[in-house]
Amino acid sequence: RPDPVPAAPADPERSSPGREAEAGGAAAAPGRPRTKFSAAQLQELERSFREQRYIGASEKRRLAAVLNLSQGQIKTWFQNRRMKFKRETQDAR
Repeated sequence: RPDPVPAAPADPERSSPGREAEAGGAAAAPGRPRTKFSAAQLQELERSFREQRYIGASEKRRLAAVLNLSQGQIKTWFQNRRMKFKRETQDAR
């Protein structure tokens, strides 16, 4: 039987196996471990997010090169940051 929620193979934000209980008991799919962003990387990502919530292809390439991350990691970070922003703004209401 196939897994009901397929995970992207190179998702850097996937939970590590030690966090299975927090994820509702579902086993983490094998793949790359969760990316730990440095303070400098986060500072640049947040600066870019403040300027524009949706990242374009050229800015994604630039950030990937400057921060030594893959474009997929940049894309995923922006997706997750938008969801965090959405939760924060909904909680404020």
